[in-house]
Amino acid sequence: MHSNKKQTIQALIQKGVNIPCPDSIEIGNDINIDRISGENVTLHTGCKIYGEKTLILPGVTIGEEIPATVKNCFIGNNVRLKGGFFEGAVFLDHSSMGSGAHVRKGTILEEYSSGAHTVGLKQTILFPFVTLGSLINFCDCLMAGGTSRKDHSEVGSSYIHFNYTPNQDKATPSLIGDVPNGVMINKAPIFLGGQGGLVGPCRIAYGTIIAAGSICRKDILKENRLVMEGGPTRHASISFNKKLYQSIQRIVENNILYMSNLVALANWCYYVRSFWANDDMSKKLHEGLLETIKEALNERIKQMKRFCEKMPESIKEYKSMLSSPNSSHPVISSKQALYDRYEELLDIFNSSYPPQSANSYEQDNFLLAIEKNKTQSYIESIQLLDNDSQNNGVSWLQSVVDNLYEKAYTIIPECKSGLKHG
Repeated sequence: MHSNKKQTIQALIQKGVNIPCPDSIEIGNDINIDRISGENVTLHTGCKIYGEKTLILPGVTIGEEIPATVKNCFIGNNVRLKGGFFEGAVFLDHSSMGSGAHVRKGTILEEYSSGAHTVGLKQTILFPFVTLGSLINFCDCLMAGGTSRKDHSEVGSSYIHFNYTPNQDKATPSLIGDVPNGVMINKAPIFLGGQGGLVGPCRIAYGTIIAAGSICRKDILKENRLVMEGGPTRHASISFNKKLYQSIQRIVENNILYMSNLVALANWCYYVRSFWANDDMSKKLHEGLLETIKEALNERIKQMKRFCEKMPESIKEYKSMLSSPNSSHPVISSKQALYDRYEELLDIFNSSYPPQSANSYEQDNFLLAIEKNKTQSYIESIQLLDNDSQNNGVSWLQSVVDNLYEKAYTIIPECKSGLKHG
């Protein structure tokens, strides 16, 4: 081990970091020890800590079950990362991941959210208390719902969010719950049964229960529904053209809504969570949170751009199927409109960050209520708000979503499905 690495490890030990086996761990040359708390932090045998952005707050335990690699993560108070690989993610207070985790960029675990062993996450956002079982691949989605550690949204073991299509695109983000209601931590939990899957992009309403073993391929927009999806009843072998999209309306709408919800989340974190960023380390954690939301939005813009750029080929393939191709055909015209105007469409979301104050009655009154009633606990503060205050908060964030949605369809009206997006 190089002497400078030894010096860094010794400096961490002198700071108070518990390192039971110093010779077994690796600390990158780019680590800033001022971003690592010495208060009740434990780095177990085999840990590797890299990245100039890495931030570790008090009470964190890393690698207690198997070795863990952490690179440029923002880790809040009392977080437990029991083993695996973690890069470019945010872990807010009391969140945890079991051994064998593989957590990559754009991921946010909010307070008390967790995953058991062998869970893969990327571009994933879990709201407070959301719980993932074991052997799960759950990338490119946002999940909310639940009110406490006993009343939480859950994903059963061996679950998959299918986020890559046979058409070779990843315009597949799924909203499981939503941001305007989910941040209030007062909605019915959502249950995705084990050994099942969700085919993105989907939207799932609060209170939904998808039975174990089900593969859900559709939006569930009514709350408190039990959904049981059976598998194919017979063998099927049909022709498939990966360049062809039969219809794009639902894909476009679900992507617009997902990006709009990310902007709403950025507003929430910028204006509301900032109330709890009241010391140097918590401010750095807040900065990392906002940076990661922007990363998540950039990823969705990138994947939507790639999807839009596939439209000329899809139009060509669709025309080859028609006896008399006509550019005014609704399927063709919607694809052409999307391709012609996708840069203008995506500019709406590019320009929505950093958040801009709406200066609305609902926003102003909600922020006043937070300022007046704030306690040391973020979750307690939100849940203690009266109904009027919470309703103001929901209305404010829903207006962010609705305004972006309407702007988007002003640009591409040909792509609108005609269904209410609520």
